[in-house]
Amino acid sequence: PNNALSLNVMKPGEVAATAGTSGVVYGVTDKNDFDPKSRVNTFLHVNNTQNNKRLGVLLCLNSVGIFNSWAKRQIGGNMLTYSEMNEIAAKVDPGAEGLLTLPFGNGAERMLENKNIGASFHGLNLINHKQGHIIRSIHEGIAFAFNYGIEIIQNMGLKLNVIRAGMANMFQSGIFVQTLSNISNAKIELYNTSGAEGAARGAAIGLGYYNSTEDAFSSLEVLKTVEPEANNQVAEYYNLWKEILENSLK
Repeated sequence: PNNALSLNVMKPGEVAATAGTSGVVYGVTDKNDFDPKSRVNTFLHVNNTQNNKRLGVLLCLNSVGIFNSWAKRQIGGNMLTYSEMNEIAAKVDPGAEGLLTLPFGNGAERMLENKNIGASFHGLNLINHKQGHIIRSIHEGIAFAFNYGIEIIQNMGLKLNVIRAGMANMFQSGIFVQTLSNISNAKIELYNTSGAEGAARGAAIGLGYYNSTEDAFSSLEVLKTVEPEANNQVAEYYNLWKEILENSLK
């Protein structure tokens, strides 16, 4: 909730996200609903009132940036920087020439009903696939996992309009951000902010320092906005990815 506050995620249809070692998606809704399989949690949001319901639905993914750091150590021999990895992966076309990755290698995933299916590569071609393909497939796979969780939240009635995040960790990967925007069909806004700033703004709002909540966020800076690309093929890759995931869950 504090991270959502720091990103001014206060209205239904707005989503806050983080993508460090693990990842979080937190969407605001005005509907009293829950997931019967307990794959996500619902909280009262920071601006909830009796007459103006605001609830936050939280999804957590255990394996996000940790998979990217694994690739940095194992594929690049820890010699590549994350920026260099992004550059290498960007030279590969979307879909990574048929290489798909399930990015679940950091324990049981609540989103998958507490199953631990591990991380895995699918469609690996030992002749064609190189460093860039592996890195790109990891970044795309993480984005697909985010969207799989977002679909759970959407099935609870959340209408997704915009995803907001701090420009850090996996959100510095252009492939991850663009893939997530394309598959979720949502605008992504990246900000220069942190949870500490959110806590400070929240305290100031509570003390009445600002004239309004809008006034509290007037200085919040958008560093980058990413829109869904027209005529992208990401849905095709995502459907193949989801089929592999659901077969792995049987």
